[in-house]
Amino acid sequence: MKQIDGGITAVPGLRATGVHAGLKPENDKDVGLIAADAPAVAAGVFTKNRVCAPVVLVCRENLSDNVAQAIVVNSKNANACTGELGMKNARQMASLVGAALGIDPSLVLVASTGVIGQQLPMDKISNGIRLAAPALDPDGGHDAALAIMTTDTVPKEIAVEFEIGGKTARIGGMTKGAGMIAPNLATMLAFLATDVNIASEPLQQALRESTVKSFNRMTVDTDSSTNDTVLIMATGTAENPEITATTDEDYEAFREGLDFACIELAKKIARDGEGATKLVEVVVNGAKDEVEGEMAARAIAESPLVKTAVFGADANWGRIMMAVGKSGAEFDPYQVDVWLSGYQLVKDGMDAGFDEEKATELFSKDTVTITVNLNAGDDTVTMWTCDYSYDYISINADYRT
Repeated sequence: MKQIDGGITAVPGLRATGVHAGLKPENDKDVGLIAADAPAVAAGVFTKNRVCAPVVLVCRENLSDNVAQAIVVNSKNANACTGELGMKNARQMASLVGAALGIDPSLVLVASTGVIGQQLPMDKISNGIRLAAPALDPDGGHDAALAIMTTDTVPKEIAVEFEIGGKTARIGGMTKGAGMIAPNLATMLAFLATDVNIASEPLQQALRESTVKSFNRMTVDTDSSTNDTVLIMATGTAENPEITATTDEDYEAFREGLDFACIELAKKIARDGEGATKLVEVVVNGAKDEVEGEMAARAIAESPLVKTAVFGADANWGRIMMAVGKSGAEFDPYQVDVWLSGYQLVKDGMDAGFDEEKATELFSKDTVTITVNLNAGDDTVTMWTCDYSYDYISINADYRT
């Protein structure tokens, strides 16, 4: 897998842009637009939150035929809990893009992120789309990634190149998210594109499988947003033999590329969690099965006590044992081993006689790996999270103001 520059527009036939429409202060970009040169095979996965934003409902409607050509997204306003007017505004966004690009509005997917419960300022949204359409650029992926940021401190992009069916293919993507992050798909948005020639059914399956391994195994604060959305468009221009089923020879090669892109994007979100100072990778080995492995990993990754200990560089391994113990996973407490970035803290459920100073030094690094072996089976699950700092409270206490 070769990483390349360009983000989502590293995929040939994709153009994108980000513009300032007045939703954010000063000249910060706040409306993003992505467009393919022609209708593309498309798929999506969405939040399971019962409080579901109108933009998610419109996306599902417009993906009913598994074809799309454009994605429009605004930041600063989630258009969630906004009733019939919110639905009307979400559909109007698609119509405005359709008119600007000369395509059917049903080919336009819509996303919003920001504050819940406020109606979209459609005058500003309309102006943003009017500015964005003529500004679409084959090198505009970075500007689009900037436009979808909310409390993110950095844009998050990925592009990879790989061989499939004897042809060179690409996957590009971008995401946003720093808080209200515990996707259940599938706040978090992710947009991907590829030039791989693939039918809708295997594309949807690949996206679903990759999401399980990446975005659904990332958490910042346990809160699943009203707007969580992952979308992908496949242009088919790589000229590989069409992948028509998950049993096709080239399906796994495509899935591996998609897995890599999604996992890298998920890690970027976890590293940039609100107020975060460290990326935390949680690896649970020796689980009875995958379900129990995820239960244990998630309990560690979502524990405020573990996350604050990581922030304070406190090798308080008892909090890790506590989290695993409350997870519901089955194991013998006196067969559990715990490592911190390769340094053993716990052996057979008890203190391994580690050096406190060395453990503190490892906890102080900007990437921390917590590895737990339950010694109860053969399954391994990895999750990504971040530490909790003072700034997490400050950011979320003042989020609307």
